[in-house]
Amino acid sequence: MKQQLLTGNKAAAWGARLAAVDYIPAFPITPQTEIIETLSGWIEQQSMPGRMVIVDSEHSMLTAAGGAAATGVRVFSATSSQGLLYAMEMLYSVAGWRVPLVLVNVSRGLSAPITLEPDHNDILAARDSGFLQLHCASCQEVLDMVLIAYRLAEDHQIRLPVIVNLDGFYLSFTREPVTIPTAEMVEHFLPPFDPLSILFRADQPQSQAVAVLGGGLYSYFRYQAHLAAQAALPVYDQIATHFGELFGRHYPAVDCYRCDDAEWVLVMIGSFATKALGAVDRLREQGCAVGVVRPRVVRPFPAEALRRALRGKKGVAVIDQNLSPGQGGVLHSELLAALYNEPQRPAVVADFVGGLGGRDICDEEFFAMVSMLQDAVKRGETPAPRLMFTQHELDEVNRLHQLAQPAGGDNGH
Repeated sequence: MKQQLLTGNKAAAWGARLAAVDYIPAFPITPQTEIIETLSGWIEQQSMPGRMVIVDSEHSMLTAAGGAAATGVRVFSATSSQGLLYAMEMLYSVAGWRVPLVLVNVSRGLSAPITLEPDHNDILAARDSGFLQLHCASCQEVLDMVLIAYRLAEDHQIRLPVIVNLDGFYLSFTREPVTIPTAEMVEHFLPPFDPLSILFRADQPQSQAVAVLGGGLYSYFRYQAHLAAQAALPVYDQIATHFGELFGRHYPAVDCYRCDDAEWVLVMIGSFATKALGAVDRLREQGCAVGVVRPRVVRPFPAEALRRALRGKKGVAVIDQNLSPGQGGVLHSELLAALYNEPQRPAVVADFVGGLGGRDICDEEFFAMVSMLQDAVKRGETPAPRLMFTQHELDEVNRLHQLAQPAGGDNGH
């Protein structure tokens, strides 16, 4: 093994290289482009086998990826933001084909308005497609999750595609020390892809067409994919245990930090959860028993692990780096559903929407969230979802709004 300073993008590329992928259909989009550039350079230098094809759109990329995986080869690709939405039609199709492949998504906020910075609305728009989802918080985790994703996707009980998600800019272009295992070590963990009945040979043609089915049969096949996704949780646990034994890095489906004796818990996904760790340490120094829970597996949703982690806590603050307009945060809604039948559920599960478009979350805001959570428990009232937005930011928005007004009028606003 060797250690290098790698961006999250290069860590994703190393994951694909160590997985010995056969085929990479690609279309570049910021901030994912470095993944494709790195893989392209390695293939051109013949330091990595496999074939890369640059296609004309993300829709074509995922169509090519699904078609290639249906022939029994190991497939990798990557996208981001609007690109993931452009491929959305094929996300459902590829998952319905039950072909194993790995797609890295570098999360970026969706337009309009346009932004180049991260939040999770792009990846959570894909939550019902049938793709499994693994969410990363460090560059090391990006590399390792790509390898784990292939084991999960190719497992005979699962056979579903997997998205590995990392936050744009905060991870994609941030360099961290990353341990790169040798190809021989990886082969012990990730053997060559066994396609089973998936086969394509010119001398043995066979149809793998998608039939047009009515309600009953359609329901059956959709539900089979649901059952396969549910089965992915225990399979993931086995794979993660094996990975930890080989490489010494352990990745449970739900990460818990200082939670055993915690009375108050922050729940987050992605790299921004690492910001909460420092805030929790400072709160602990002040005698406040706070912990952090980070779901690493988001699809399938690890409901039982979350129930165990939050059982008996006084209050929970969910920090959603996404917004479902008219409802609130997606993670908050899903967590409430998981806790509904839990007899020892927390008294208050509050929702804070923050980090949209890459907006920072500072320690003081975590402190304020815990304080508001404590007040809510005292009152016995759960507050409505709240946007994390300071008075200073509001003043700045108002100032820019006034500058944009034409002289002599307010333009009707």
